[in-house]
Amino acid sequence: MTQSDYVASNPLAYERQMGRWSSRLAANFIRFARIGDAAHILDLGCGTGSLAFALAEAMPGARITGVDVSAPYIAYARLQASTRPLVFAQGDATSLRHPDQSFDAVLSLLALNFISRTEQAVREMVRVAKLGAVVAAAVWDFRGGLTFLRVLMDTAAMLDPDGEKFRARMCTGLLTGPGELAGAWTAAGLSEVEQASLTIRMEFRSFADYFEPWLAGQGTVGAYVATRTLQQRALIEHHVRQAYLAGSDEGPRSFAATAWVVRGVR
Repeated sequence: MTQSDYVASNPLAYERQMGRWSSRLAANFIRFARIGDAAHILDLGCGTGSLAFALAEAMPGARITGVDVSAPYIAYARLQASTRPLVFAQGDATSLRHPDQSFDAVLSLLALNFISRTEQAVREMVRVAKLGAVVAAAVWDFRGGLTFLRVLMDTAAMLDPDGEKFRARMCTGLLTGPGELAGAWTAAGLSEVEQASLTIRMEFRSFADYFEPWLAGQGTVGAYVATRTLQQRALIEHHVRQAYLAGSDEGPRSFAATAWVVRGVR
């Protein structure tokens, strides 16, 4: 990915914050994408490899290439793939090094909305897809479908002078609204465009399991939390905890999480 304020320096922290949920969504996304017997697949914005590993599980005979701008995330993915035929490479989603029509399917999981030049990234996805190849993507529905994050964002917007800006930035990201992915796919010249939504459950063992992953400062959300003053962070954490507990005892919680998904054919 070409990133702006998205911090991607600690893969282990990212895995605890979001990677565990990306892995859960990946299998559903693959089923939605319906890529058939694609022999060579590109995972654009692969991060720590959640989608690539799910593809390898579902399609053991396929060649899978993951591309991401974060060197630490790529190094982590390579380490996890040490015994599997996967290729992970550092690269810019808006200027891929692959020739035209290189892949039988091009997929992107939870990455496109964090790319600064989103339209160019979509054009690159189409460019490297073979004629007849499926091009598909997923992004979180930050405004209406990501319950666990809305708890934090809405609390921050009430308590922190920068919280409203943070919420607005997250909820107005490109391609995250109804129909926006389908519009981008149509504008890119893809046919048979289909947009839908997929929902998973995010289960947390405790409030600490819910809140602490953000403290490592990964991603846009982690960067926001980690850059608050100690006083600001303590105030936000206190009220987010009350929202998490919602009048009940400390313990496990389960939140619904919805992503927009789109597929089209070159």
